[in-house]
Parts: sequence; structure tokens; C-alpha cells
Amino acid sequence: MECAPVILFVFNRPMHMARTVAALQANELAEQTPLFIFCDGQRNEKEAERVRQVREQAKTVTGFKSVTVVERERNYGLAGSIIDGVGRLCEQYGRVIVVEDDLITSPDFLRYMNQGLDLYADEERVASIHGYAYPVPNDDAPESYFLRGADCWGWATWARAWKHFEPNGAKLLMGLKEKGLAKAFDYGGNAFFLAMLRNQVKGKNQSWAIRWHASAYLDNMLTLYPRQSLVENSGFDDSGVHCSDVDYYAGSLGHAPGKLQKIPVEVNEQMRLRVLGFFAKMRRQRMNDFYKLVFSAGVKRIRKVVGLAAS
Repeated sequence: MECAPVILFVFNRPMHMARTVAALQANELAEQTPLFIFCDGQRNEKEAERVRQVREQAKTVTGFKSVTVVERERNYGLAGSIIDGVGRLCEQYGRVIVVEDDLITSPDFLRYMNQGLDLYADEERVASIHGYAYPVPNDDAPESYFLRGADCWGWATWARAWKHFEPNGAKLLMGLKEKGLAKAFDYGGNAFFLAMLRNQVKGKNQSWAIRWHASAYLDNMLTLYPRQSLVENSGFDDSGVHCSDVDYYAGSLGHAPGKLQKIPVEVNEQMRLRVLGFFAKMRRQRMNDFYKLVFSAGVKRIRKVVGLAAS
């Protein structure tokens, strides 16, 4: 098996990067895998030292077939860095595995990704292979299944699929509405995907992931997911630019099948409904957490006012 290159995007979190690299090094195919580390530039002087630490750390990484460090001369932002980096490696290698600096992968992550890339290389409708699986009941789930669209936590794609990426969020939003796909794209209004895309159009976020998902969804493309998640996100500690300290997606690392079997390229309706249920539950949890936060803030304010009145 000729292993696809891994592209790792890092910025200013040396501890997170160290954990991500260690997990990749523990993969059985690490020594056969070319690794490219794209280091984004600082936004201000306050970040300079941690950006420097990450770059020095990147230069010491071993355990792979080769290690290439790309140091950005300016700050691209995560979206700009990923769009540029994935495009460059797809053009050079025809396929790529994408990892960010807060993702922890299982030891068989690279095997699963490479097998998926090989199995579905010529299936035009398949947009990507995904390592993370939503925390839904999976005892009776197949070893792999397809959902419509694309995803962003430990994924792989081909040059032929990445050509479908549309960077214009307004065009994507209009397309979803014109084709009557907005509600389904947003899992019945539960996933906040439409809100994220609208905010990207308004310049309130720079999410490349929502545009990748919308691009694939509009073109009726699918992504392959594993039964057990092969990726954990360690970034929900409020350390990242785009992550909070609340993790609604938490799960545990599982195992990939020894040999991934090819399945029909069609949406697994059972798993789609389970993921819809996950988003519906998450929406309720987020609303409850919001109300608790508002109530807590209100109580603190009342106590402060009462305390002032008593003094």
C-alpha cells in the first residue's frame, strides 16, 4: 500500500500539537507516511513566542517516512491555511489525509483512511473519508456507512473531490435554498449548520468546514464514516480560536476493522436518523446550558444589588 501524505495544520499550541503528533507516530503506518506540517504565522506579537515554539517543535518530529515543515510568512487563518494546503497537496499527490493540531487519532486511523482512499478512489460521488464518528448508538451499526455532505475532524479526500469545494458561502447558501435542501442540510434545524453558513457569509466566522460540507451536500456527494470513532478532539479546553470549553461531541476512541470492505455508495438512513437524533439532543442541551448561564448571571447580579443595598 502506498500511503497518502498527511497534512497537519498547527498554529500556537505546542502541547496540543505534541499530543496529536504522538498519536500519529503510534499509528502502524506512520513510518510509511509522508508528513507535512503547515505552521501558520502569528497575528500579533503576543503570539510570537508560542508560534516560534511550535515551529521549533515541528522541526524535531520524526517517525514518519519524511517530514516537511511549511512555515507561513504571515497569518493565513485556519480556513486560509487549510484551503491552500489541501489544494497544494491534492495537486501534488492526488489525495491527502487532513489533521488539525487538536485531534487525537487511534493507532489504526491511517490504515482506515488509506484503505478508504483506495476503495473509493474512482467513486465520483464519494467526497471524503472521515475518522470521527458521532457519539450515537452503534452496537448494531455497520463497520462503515455513508452520510451526505462532508466533515472536518480527521478526514481524507482526493483531488477529484476537492475540486467541488466552493469558497463562496453566499453562493452555497443560495444554492441550498433554491434546491430546497436547507432544512435537510441542517438536520431539521438542529445542527446550527445554516446559522454557521450565514455567519460565514456575514464575516462573523471564517469556517472552511461549513463550506466544504455545503459544497459536497449541494453536489449530492457522500462521506464515509467508521462505526467506532477513530478521532477525539482535545481542543474543547477554550485554547483554540474556534473551540469553546463545552464538548457536546465527546466520545471515546475505538478501532477500525482489520480490512475495510467496500459498501454501496448510498446514505445509510438508519445512521442518518441517529445522527439527527444526536443533533436534536445537543440542541436541547445547548439551550438548557444557555438558560442556566443566564439564570446564574442573573442570580449573581441580584446578590450584588442586594449586597449594595444592605451596605
